Amino acid sequence: MMVLVGVRAIGQVSLGEARAELLGFTLGLLLTFLAVRVNTRLIRAKVSWWFHDITPGGTHIHHMVFGVIIMVVVGLITFGLGPDGLALQILAFLFGAGVALTLDEFALILHLEDVYWLEQGRVSVDAVVVVAAAGALSLMIGPPLVGSDAGRSSFWSLTLVAAVNLACALIAVSKGKLWTGFLGIWVPLVALVCAVRLARPGSPWARSRYAGRPQKMARAEAREARRRDRGGRFKDRFYDLIAGKPSQPRLGTGAKDPEEPER
Repeated sequence: MMVLVGVRAIGQVSLGEARAELLGFTLGLLLTFLAVRVNTRLIRAKVSWWFHDITPGGTHIHHMVFGVIIMVVVGLITFGLGPDGLALQILAFLFGAGVALTLDEFALILHLEDVYWLEQGRVSVDAVVVVAAAGALSLMIGPPLVGSDAGRSSFWSLTLVAAVNLACALIAVSKGKLWTGFLGIWVPLVALVCAVRLARPGSPWARSRYAGRPQKMARAEAREARRRDRGGRFKDRFYDLIAGKPSQPRLGTGAKDPEEPER
């Protein structure tokens, strides 16, 4: 890293230092996610000349373990040495790679079981897409609530707007609307609209709030069916292309199909 001291980050002149680092993070996230999905699909297909699962002593080492290690090491180097320019951009790229390795198994962390190739595992792809979209939005329009009007707003008014917007975004996410919930952090009113609309049937909000309200649950299920008819199939085909097609989970469980090959 000492060799890179004083060397400007790629794109720093046109983007600025902060966005150049964010570019490194976003590229690290996307490239690593795509590489990991190619790797796991080749392992799943049992290609003889490709890598296999890392199982020392019979323990399957998931790639999120390497992701956590990378993020810890990069964090220590960043906080300890305080690099800038190209060195910091490289560290941002590596941190993005660590995030991708970890979020690619976000569903395992959420369910506390290996649902990688099951339908429940699609939440990992959602998580990566949401973070990548957040990085892209920050590159294009800047961080949330930072714009031409931010400097003229008082601290308390800006804090109030941020708090209300964040609350609406969290409600939207709890209603199963990950994409629009996170988009609402950057785009005013999107989170508010999502927060007041019906939750998706399988979301935490629907399970807790609609349990004793069958009519509302029925409306949510009908809307979900219409949504899947319109755009859900395209999303499924897109996810199948970039992440591989999941097997069907057993009804009512997240258990792995015993005939499903290991990654």
